[in-house]
Amino acid sequence: MVVLPPLEQPRIFGFAYNYASHVDETDREVPEVPVCFMKPSTAVVGPGDAIVYPADGELIHFEGELVVVIGKEARHVKPAEAHEYILGYTCGNDVSDRIVQRKESKFGTLLIGKGQDTFAPLGPVIATELDPSGLALTTRVNGAVLQSASTADLLLAVPDIVGYLSRYLTLLPGDVIMTGTPSGVGPIRPGDEVEVEIEGIGVLRNPVVAESP
Repeated sequence: MVVLPPLEQPRIFGFAYNYASHVDETDREVPEVPVCFMKPSTAVVGPGDAIVYPADGELIHFEGELVVVIGKEARHVKPAEAHEYILGYTCGNDVSDRIVQRKESKFGTLLIGKGQDTFAPLGPVIATELDPSGLALTTRVNGAVLQSASTADLLLAVPDIVGYLSRYLTLLPGDVIMTGTPSGVGPIRPGDEVEVEIEGIGVLRNPVVAESP
C-alpha cells in the first residue's frame, strides 16, 4: 500500500451512471456509451481534509466510488491486460453541485458542477495488491450508512474502463479514474463528516466546512 496523497496534480477521469442502481434512482436509462467527464486537479484533497461547501451552494451531494490509479502510460490497452497498467486502487468521493450540474448538463457540458475546489477527495492509501471485481463499498454521513454496494455491480468493470479510455486517449502515470457511484447518493452540509470505505483499502474520511467569506 502507498499512503496518500502521493499524487500531485493528477488528471481525474469520471464515469457517470456506471451502476444500474444509480441509473434507476436518477430515473434514467442505461447509457448507450459510457458517460465520461473530467475534474480539475485542483479538486483533489486528501484524507482528513475539508470538503468546502460553496457559499452559493444549494444542493451538494456525496458520491462514494472506487478509484483506479494508473501506473504506466497506456494506449489501446486490451481489457485482459489492463491490470498491467494499474498501480492500484483507492477510495474517492465525487462531490457534486447538483444545481449547477443539472444546468450544465442541459447543454451537454459538465465542469463546475463536478470540478470545484475540494470536490475530489482521495485516500487514504493506494492498495497495490487488490482484485477490484467484488469489493464492498460503503458510504456513511455522520455515521449513518447511506450507500452499500459491491464493485461487482459496475456496469463497466475496471478492465473495460481502462480499455475504453485508452482506446481514445493516452493514460499517464498518476492519472486517476473514478469508476462511478451506486445508489444512495445524497446531500451534505457544513458540519457533516463523510466516510467512504472500500474493502481492502480503508476509510476516506472528510469533514464538510462552509466556505470562508
